Amino acid sequence: MNTRIRKLTLLTTGAILGGALTLSVQAFADKGDGVLPLSELRTFAEVFGRIKQDYVEPVDDKKLINEAIRGMLSGLDPHSDYFDPEAFKEFREGTQGEFGGLGIEISSEDGLVKVVSPIEDTPAQKAGVKSGDFIIKIDDTPVRGLSLNDAVKKMRGKPGTKVTITIARKTEAKPIVLTLTRAVIQTKSVKSRMLESGFGYVRVAQFQDHTVENFATALEGLYKENKAPLNGLVLDLRDDPGGLLTGAVGVSAAFLPKDALVVYTDGRAADSKMRLFAGQYNPRGGKDVYAKSPAELKTVPLVVLVNGGSASASEIVAGALQDHKRAMIVGTQTFGKGSVQSVLPLSNDGGIKLTTARYFTPSGRSIQAKGIVPDIVAADPNDDSSAFRIREADLDKHLTNPNGGEEAPSKTNSKPAAPQPQQPAKPAAKPGEATDANGKPVVDTQLEQALNVLKVQMILQQKKNPS
Repeated sequence: MNTRIRKLTLLTTGAILGGALTLSVQAFADKGDGVLPLSELRTFAEVFGRIKQDYVEPVDDKKLINEAIRGMLSGLDPHSDYFDPEAFKEFREGTQGEFGGLGIEISSEDGLVKVVSPIEDTPAQKAGVKSGDFIIKIDDTPVRGLSLNDAVKKMRGKPGTKVTITIARKTEAKPIVLTLTRAVIQTKSVKSRMLESGFGYVRVAQFQDHTVENFATALEGLYKENKAPLNGLVLDLRDDPGGLLTGAVGVSAAFLPKDALVVYTDGRAADSKMRLFAGQYNPRGGKDVYAKSPAELKTVPLVVLVNGGSASASEIVAGALQDHKRAMIVGTQTFGKGSVQSVLPLSNDGGIKLTTARYFTPSGRSIQAKGIVPDIVAADPNDDSSAFRIREADLDKHLTNPNGGEEAPSKTNSKPAAPQPQQPAKPAAKPGEATDANGKPVVDTQLEQALNVLKVQMILQQKKNPS
């Protein structure tokens, strides 16, 4: 008798769930084609009831619903996701530039966690984690089958505590075991320095809330340090995984006239169709951070450095400056993430990250699964993982490129940079330069190529406009 009552209760639960789903979906019927998948919703309710009744162990209703929501979103594309309240709080902290963890931008592939790029000056980057690495174990927990959110939760923790990650790297025969100390990740998104007299360098590591203000300050600082108009500027977007769309528009605005189109988006919903111009970078508090910037910024010779770790917002900047013929793009083909994710809060204090549009460069190019092809190809001989970098086109369920012509990194029509004479080794590293384990500077050949391009541009400009 008790068993019969229990079964009846479970089936009733399934029926109620099915009715609730039908009612909740009805509110969205007018936005779609008006036809609800009632048969599939009944199947969902039936499966829910079967799990509650027959699964080997009791399962919490909340867990089942959360996993169903998460699976519904992750099955769409690699970038849509569900955040429970705790994960949603951590996600928002990440875009504000401070959170606890290791400092790795990750994605999912074949049930494993794959590194898109380590964030600069974080425990992961300092330990040697590289783009393209597979994280196969976190402490004693195998990663296969874990959701990205669950993997992130295991890697994050109280600052000062340790976590061991096991990495599979295609260039290594054996897994690499790294024990890292968690830290408060305070990502400084903008760094700058003078390369030599007359030539400045600005790096954007990630597009965050304060990136545009910090970028404007960095540019003004370079002009003050040089005490004269710059002869050229390098904008380094290598291994920049992206971030806020407004940040990309704001950085582009430093070099483009206000009426220049930076990017446009196209999706099904009316609010997903946008055209963003340089004059619309949405300054914080309505203050134009470039109001006191040198006028020469609009014309200074400019090179943008990119590689396979440059994604999303960094590709928007590179694409806009390339289309407007405002900069030479140097490096290797970018990641190819040309989709827009809207972060939508939910009533349970959680949220969803939902792909709502594709974005296009001013000339109408879609970057999706293709990326930005540099004007001058300059590979990094010190990057032994470059041949194994993950790209958008490698991700399962990635959106297709509406323009067609998805390409692998090797299929580019760009001309390689001309060979340059070998530079003598430098005796000591300058602030901001990369160093090896012995503290000696590592020659950044891509940056040297960028500097050479700027010098050629300066010479051509002088010939065109002799004093």
